[in-house]
Amino acid sequence: MLADDILSHCSADLARPVLIAGPTASGKSSLAVQIAQADGRAVINADAIQVYENWRVLTARPSAADEATARHMLYGHVAGDQPYSVGTWLREVAPLLSLSPAPVLVGGTGLYFAALTTGLADIPGTPARIRAIAKARLDAGDLADMVAELDEDTRTRLDTQNPMRVQRAWEVLQTTGYGLAHWQDNTAQPILPLSHATALVIDAPKAWLTPRIEARFDQMLEGGALDEARANLPTWSPDHPSSKAIGASELIAVVSGTLDQGEARERATLATRQYAKRQRSWFRARMTGWMGVYAPKL
Repeated sequence: MLADDILSHCSADLARPVLIAGPTASGKSSLAVQIAQADGRAVINADAIQVYENWRVLTARPSAADEATARHMLYGHVAGDQPYSVGTWLREVAPLLSLSPAPVLVGGTGLYFAALTTGLADIPGTPARIRAIAKARLDAGDLADMVAELDEDTRTRLDTQNPMRVQRAWEVLQTTGYGLAHWQDNTAQPILPLSHATALVIDAPKAWLTPRIEARFDQMLEGGALDEARANLPTWSPDHPSSKAIGASELIAVVSGTLDQGEARERATLATRQYAKRQRSWFRARMTGWMGVYAPKL
């Protein structure tokens, strides 16, 4: 589907929210702004890391120019050391769905869209003691053992290469005695069923996306990412939620004088490519009911 066709399709019903999912660097934010400008819609963030205020450049949050042409919401509104969950995001998004025209929700966090359109399990919070044990085990390299300890249903549904997802599933099992799959199967009704939205998922082939990822990191460096790292250095902690931004630890190492900038670039772009691969796999498996948009033709 070409960009003009997408704009026409979205403009046909201004009461339907538009959902745009896609891997990092695939052009989804640009498409969201185009749709927002065409219809006077607001753009709402659906990316777990772009909620944090302290890494604007590195997390590729919308530019000031984009924000000047369309209303943007739920970007950079959370302190970098504060936790932020999918449940918190749903509570913040719920009242915004009634905006007129309906908003555009855009991001690369598939779990946010899944919770929005299929519902979110009401899982009890994890005690600090169990979370500390989980983190210590991951830090010690126990990822494979933690995966093996999960119940079979959860293990078959999980991205077992994603430490954050494994940690969460392990914590749920330890806290409640039930696997994450059990909680997912007893999920409340969604606040926005997929049939009530225009849902687009961007198909970005690896060969096309990889050079974009590399070019974008260079643009981040040129756009002040190292200055951003210097500003974060006095309060930096790898335990802060915002520190999970890809490239954050590498750039902190550069400004601390413990890592060469070239090596930091290599590590960060590799991590971004790996993240994009996980995103593409997740979207293919979980977003079969979404309308595919071929990125190179946007």
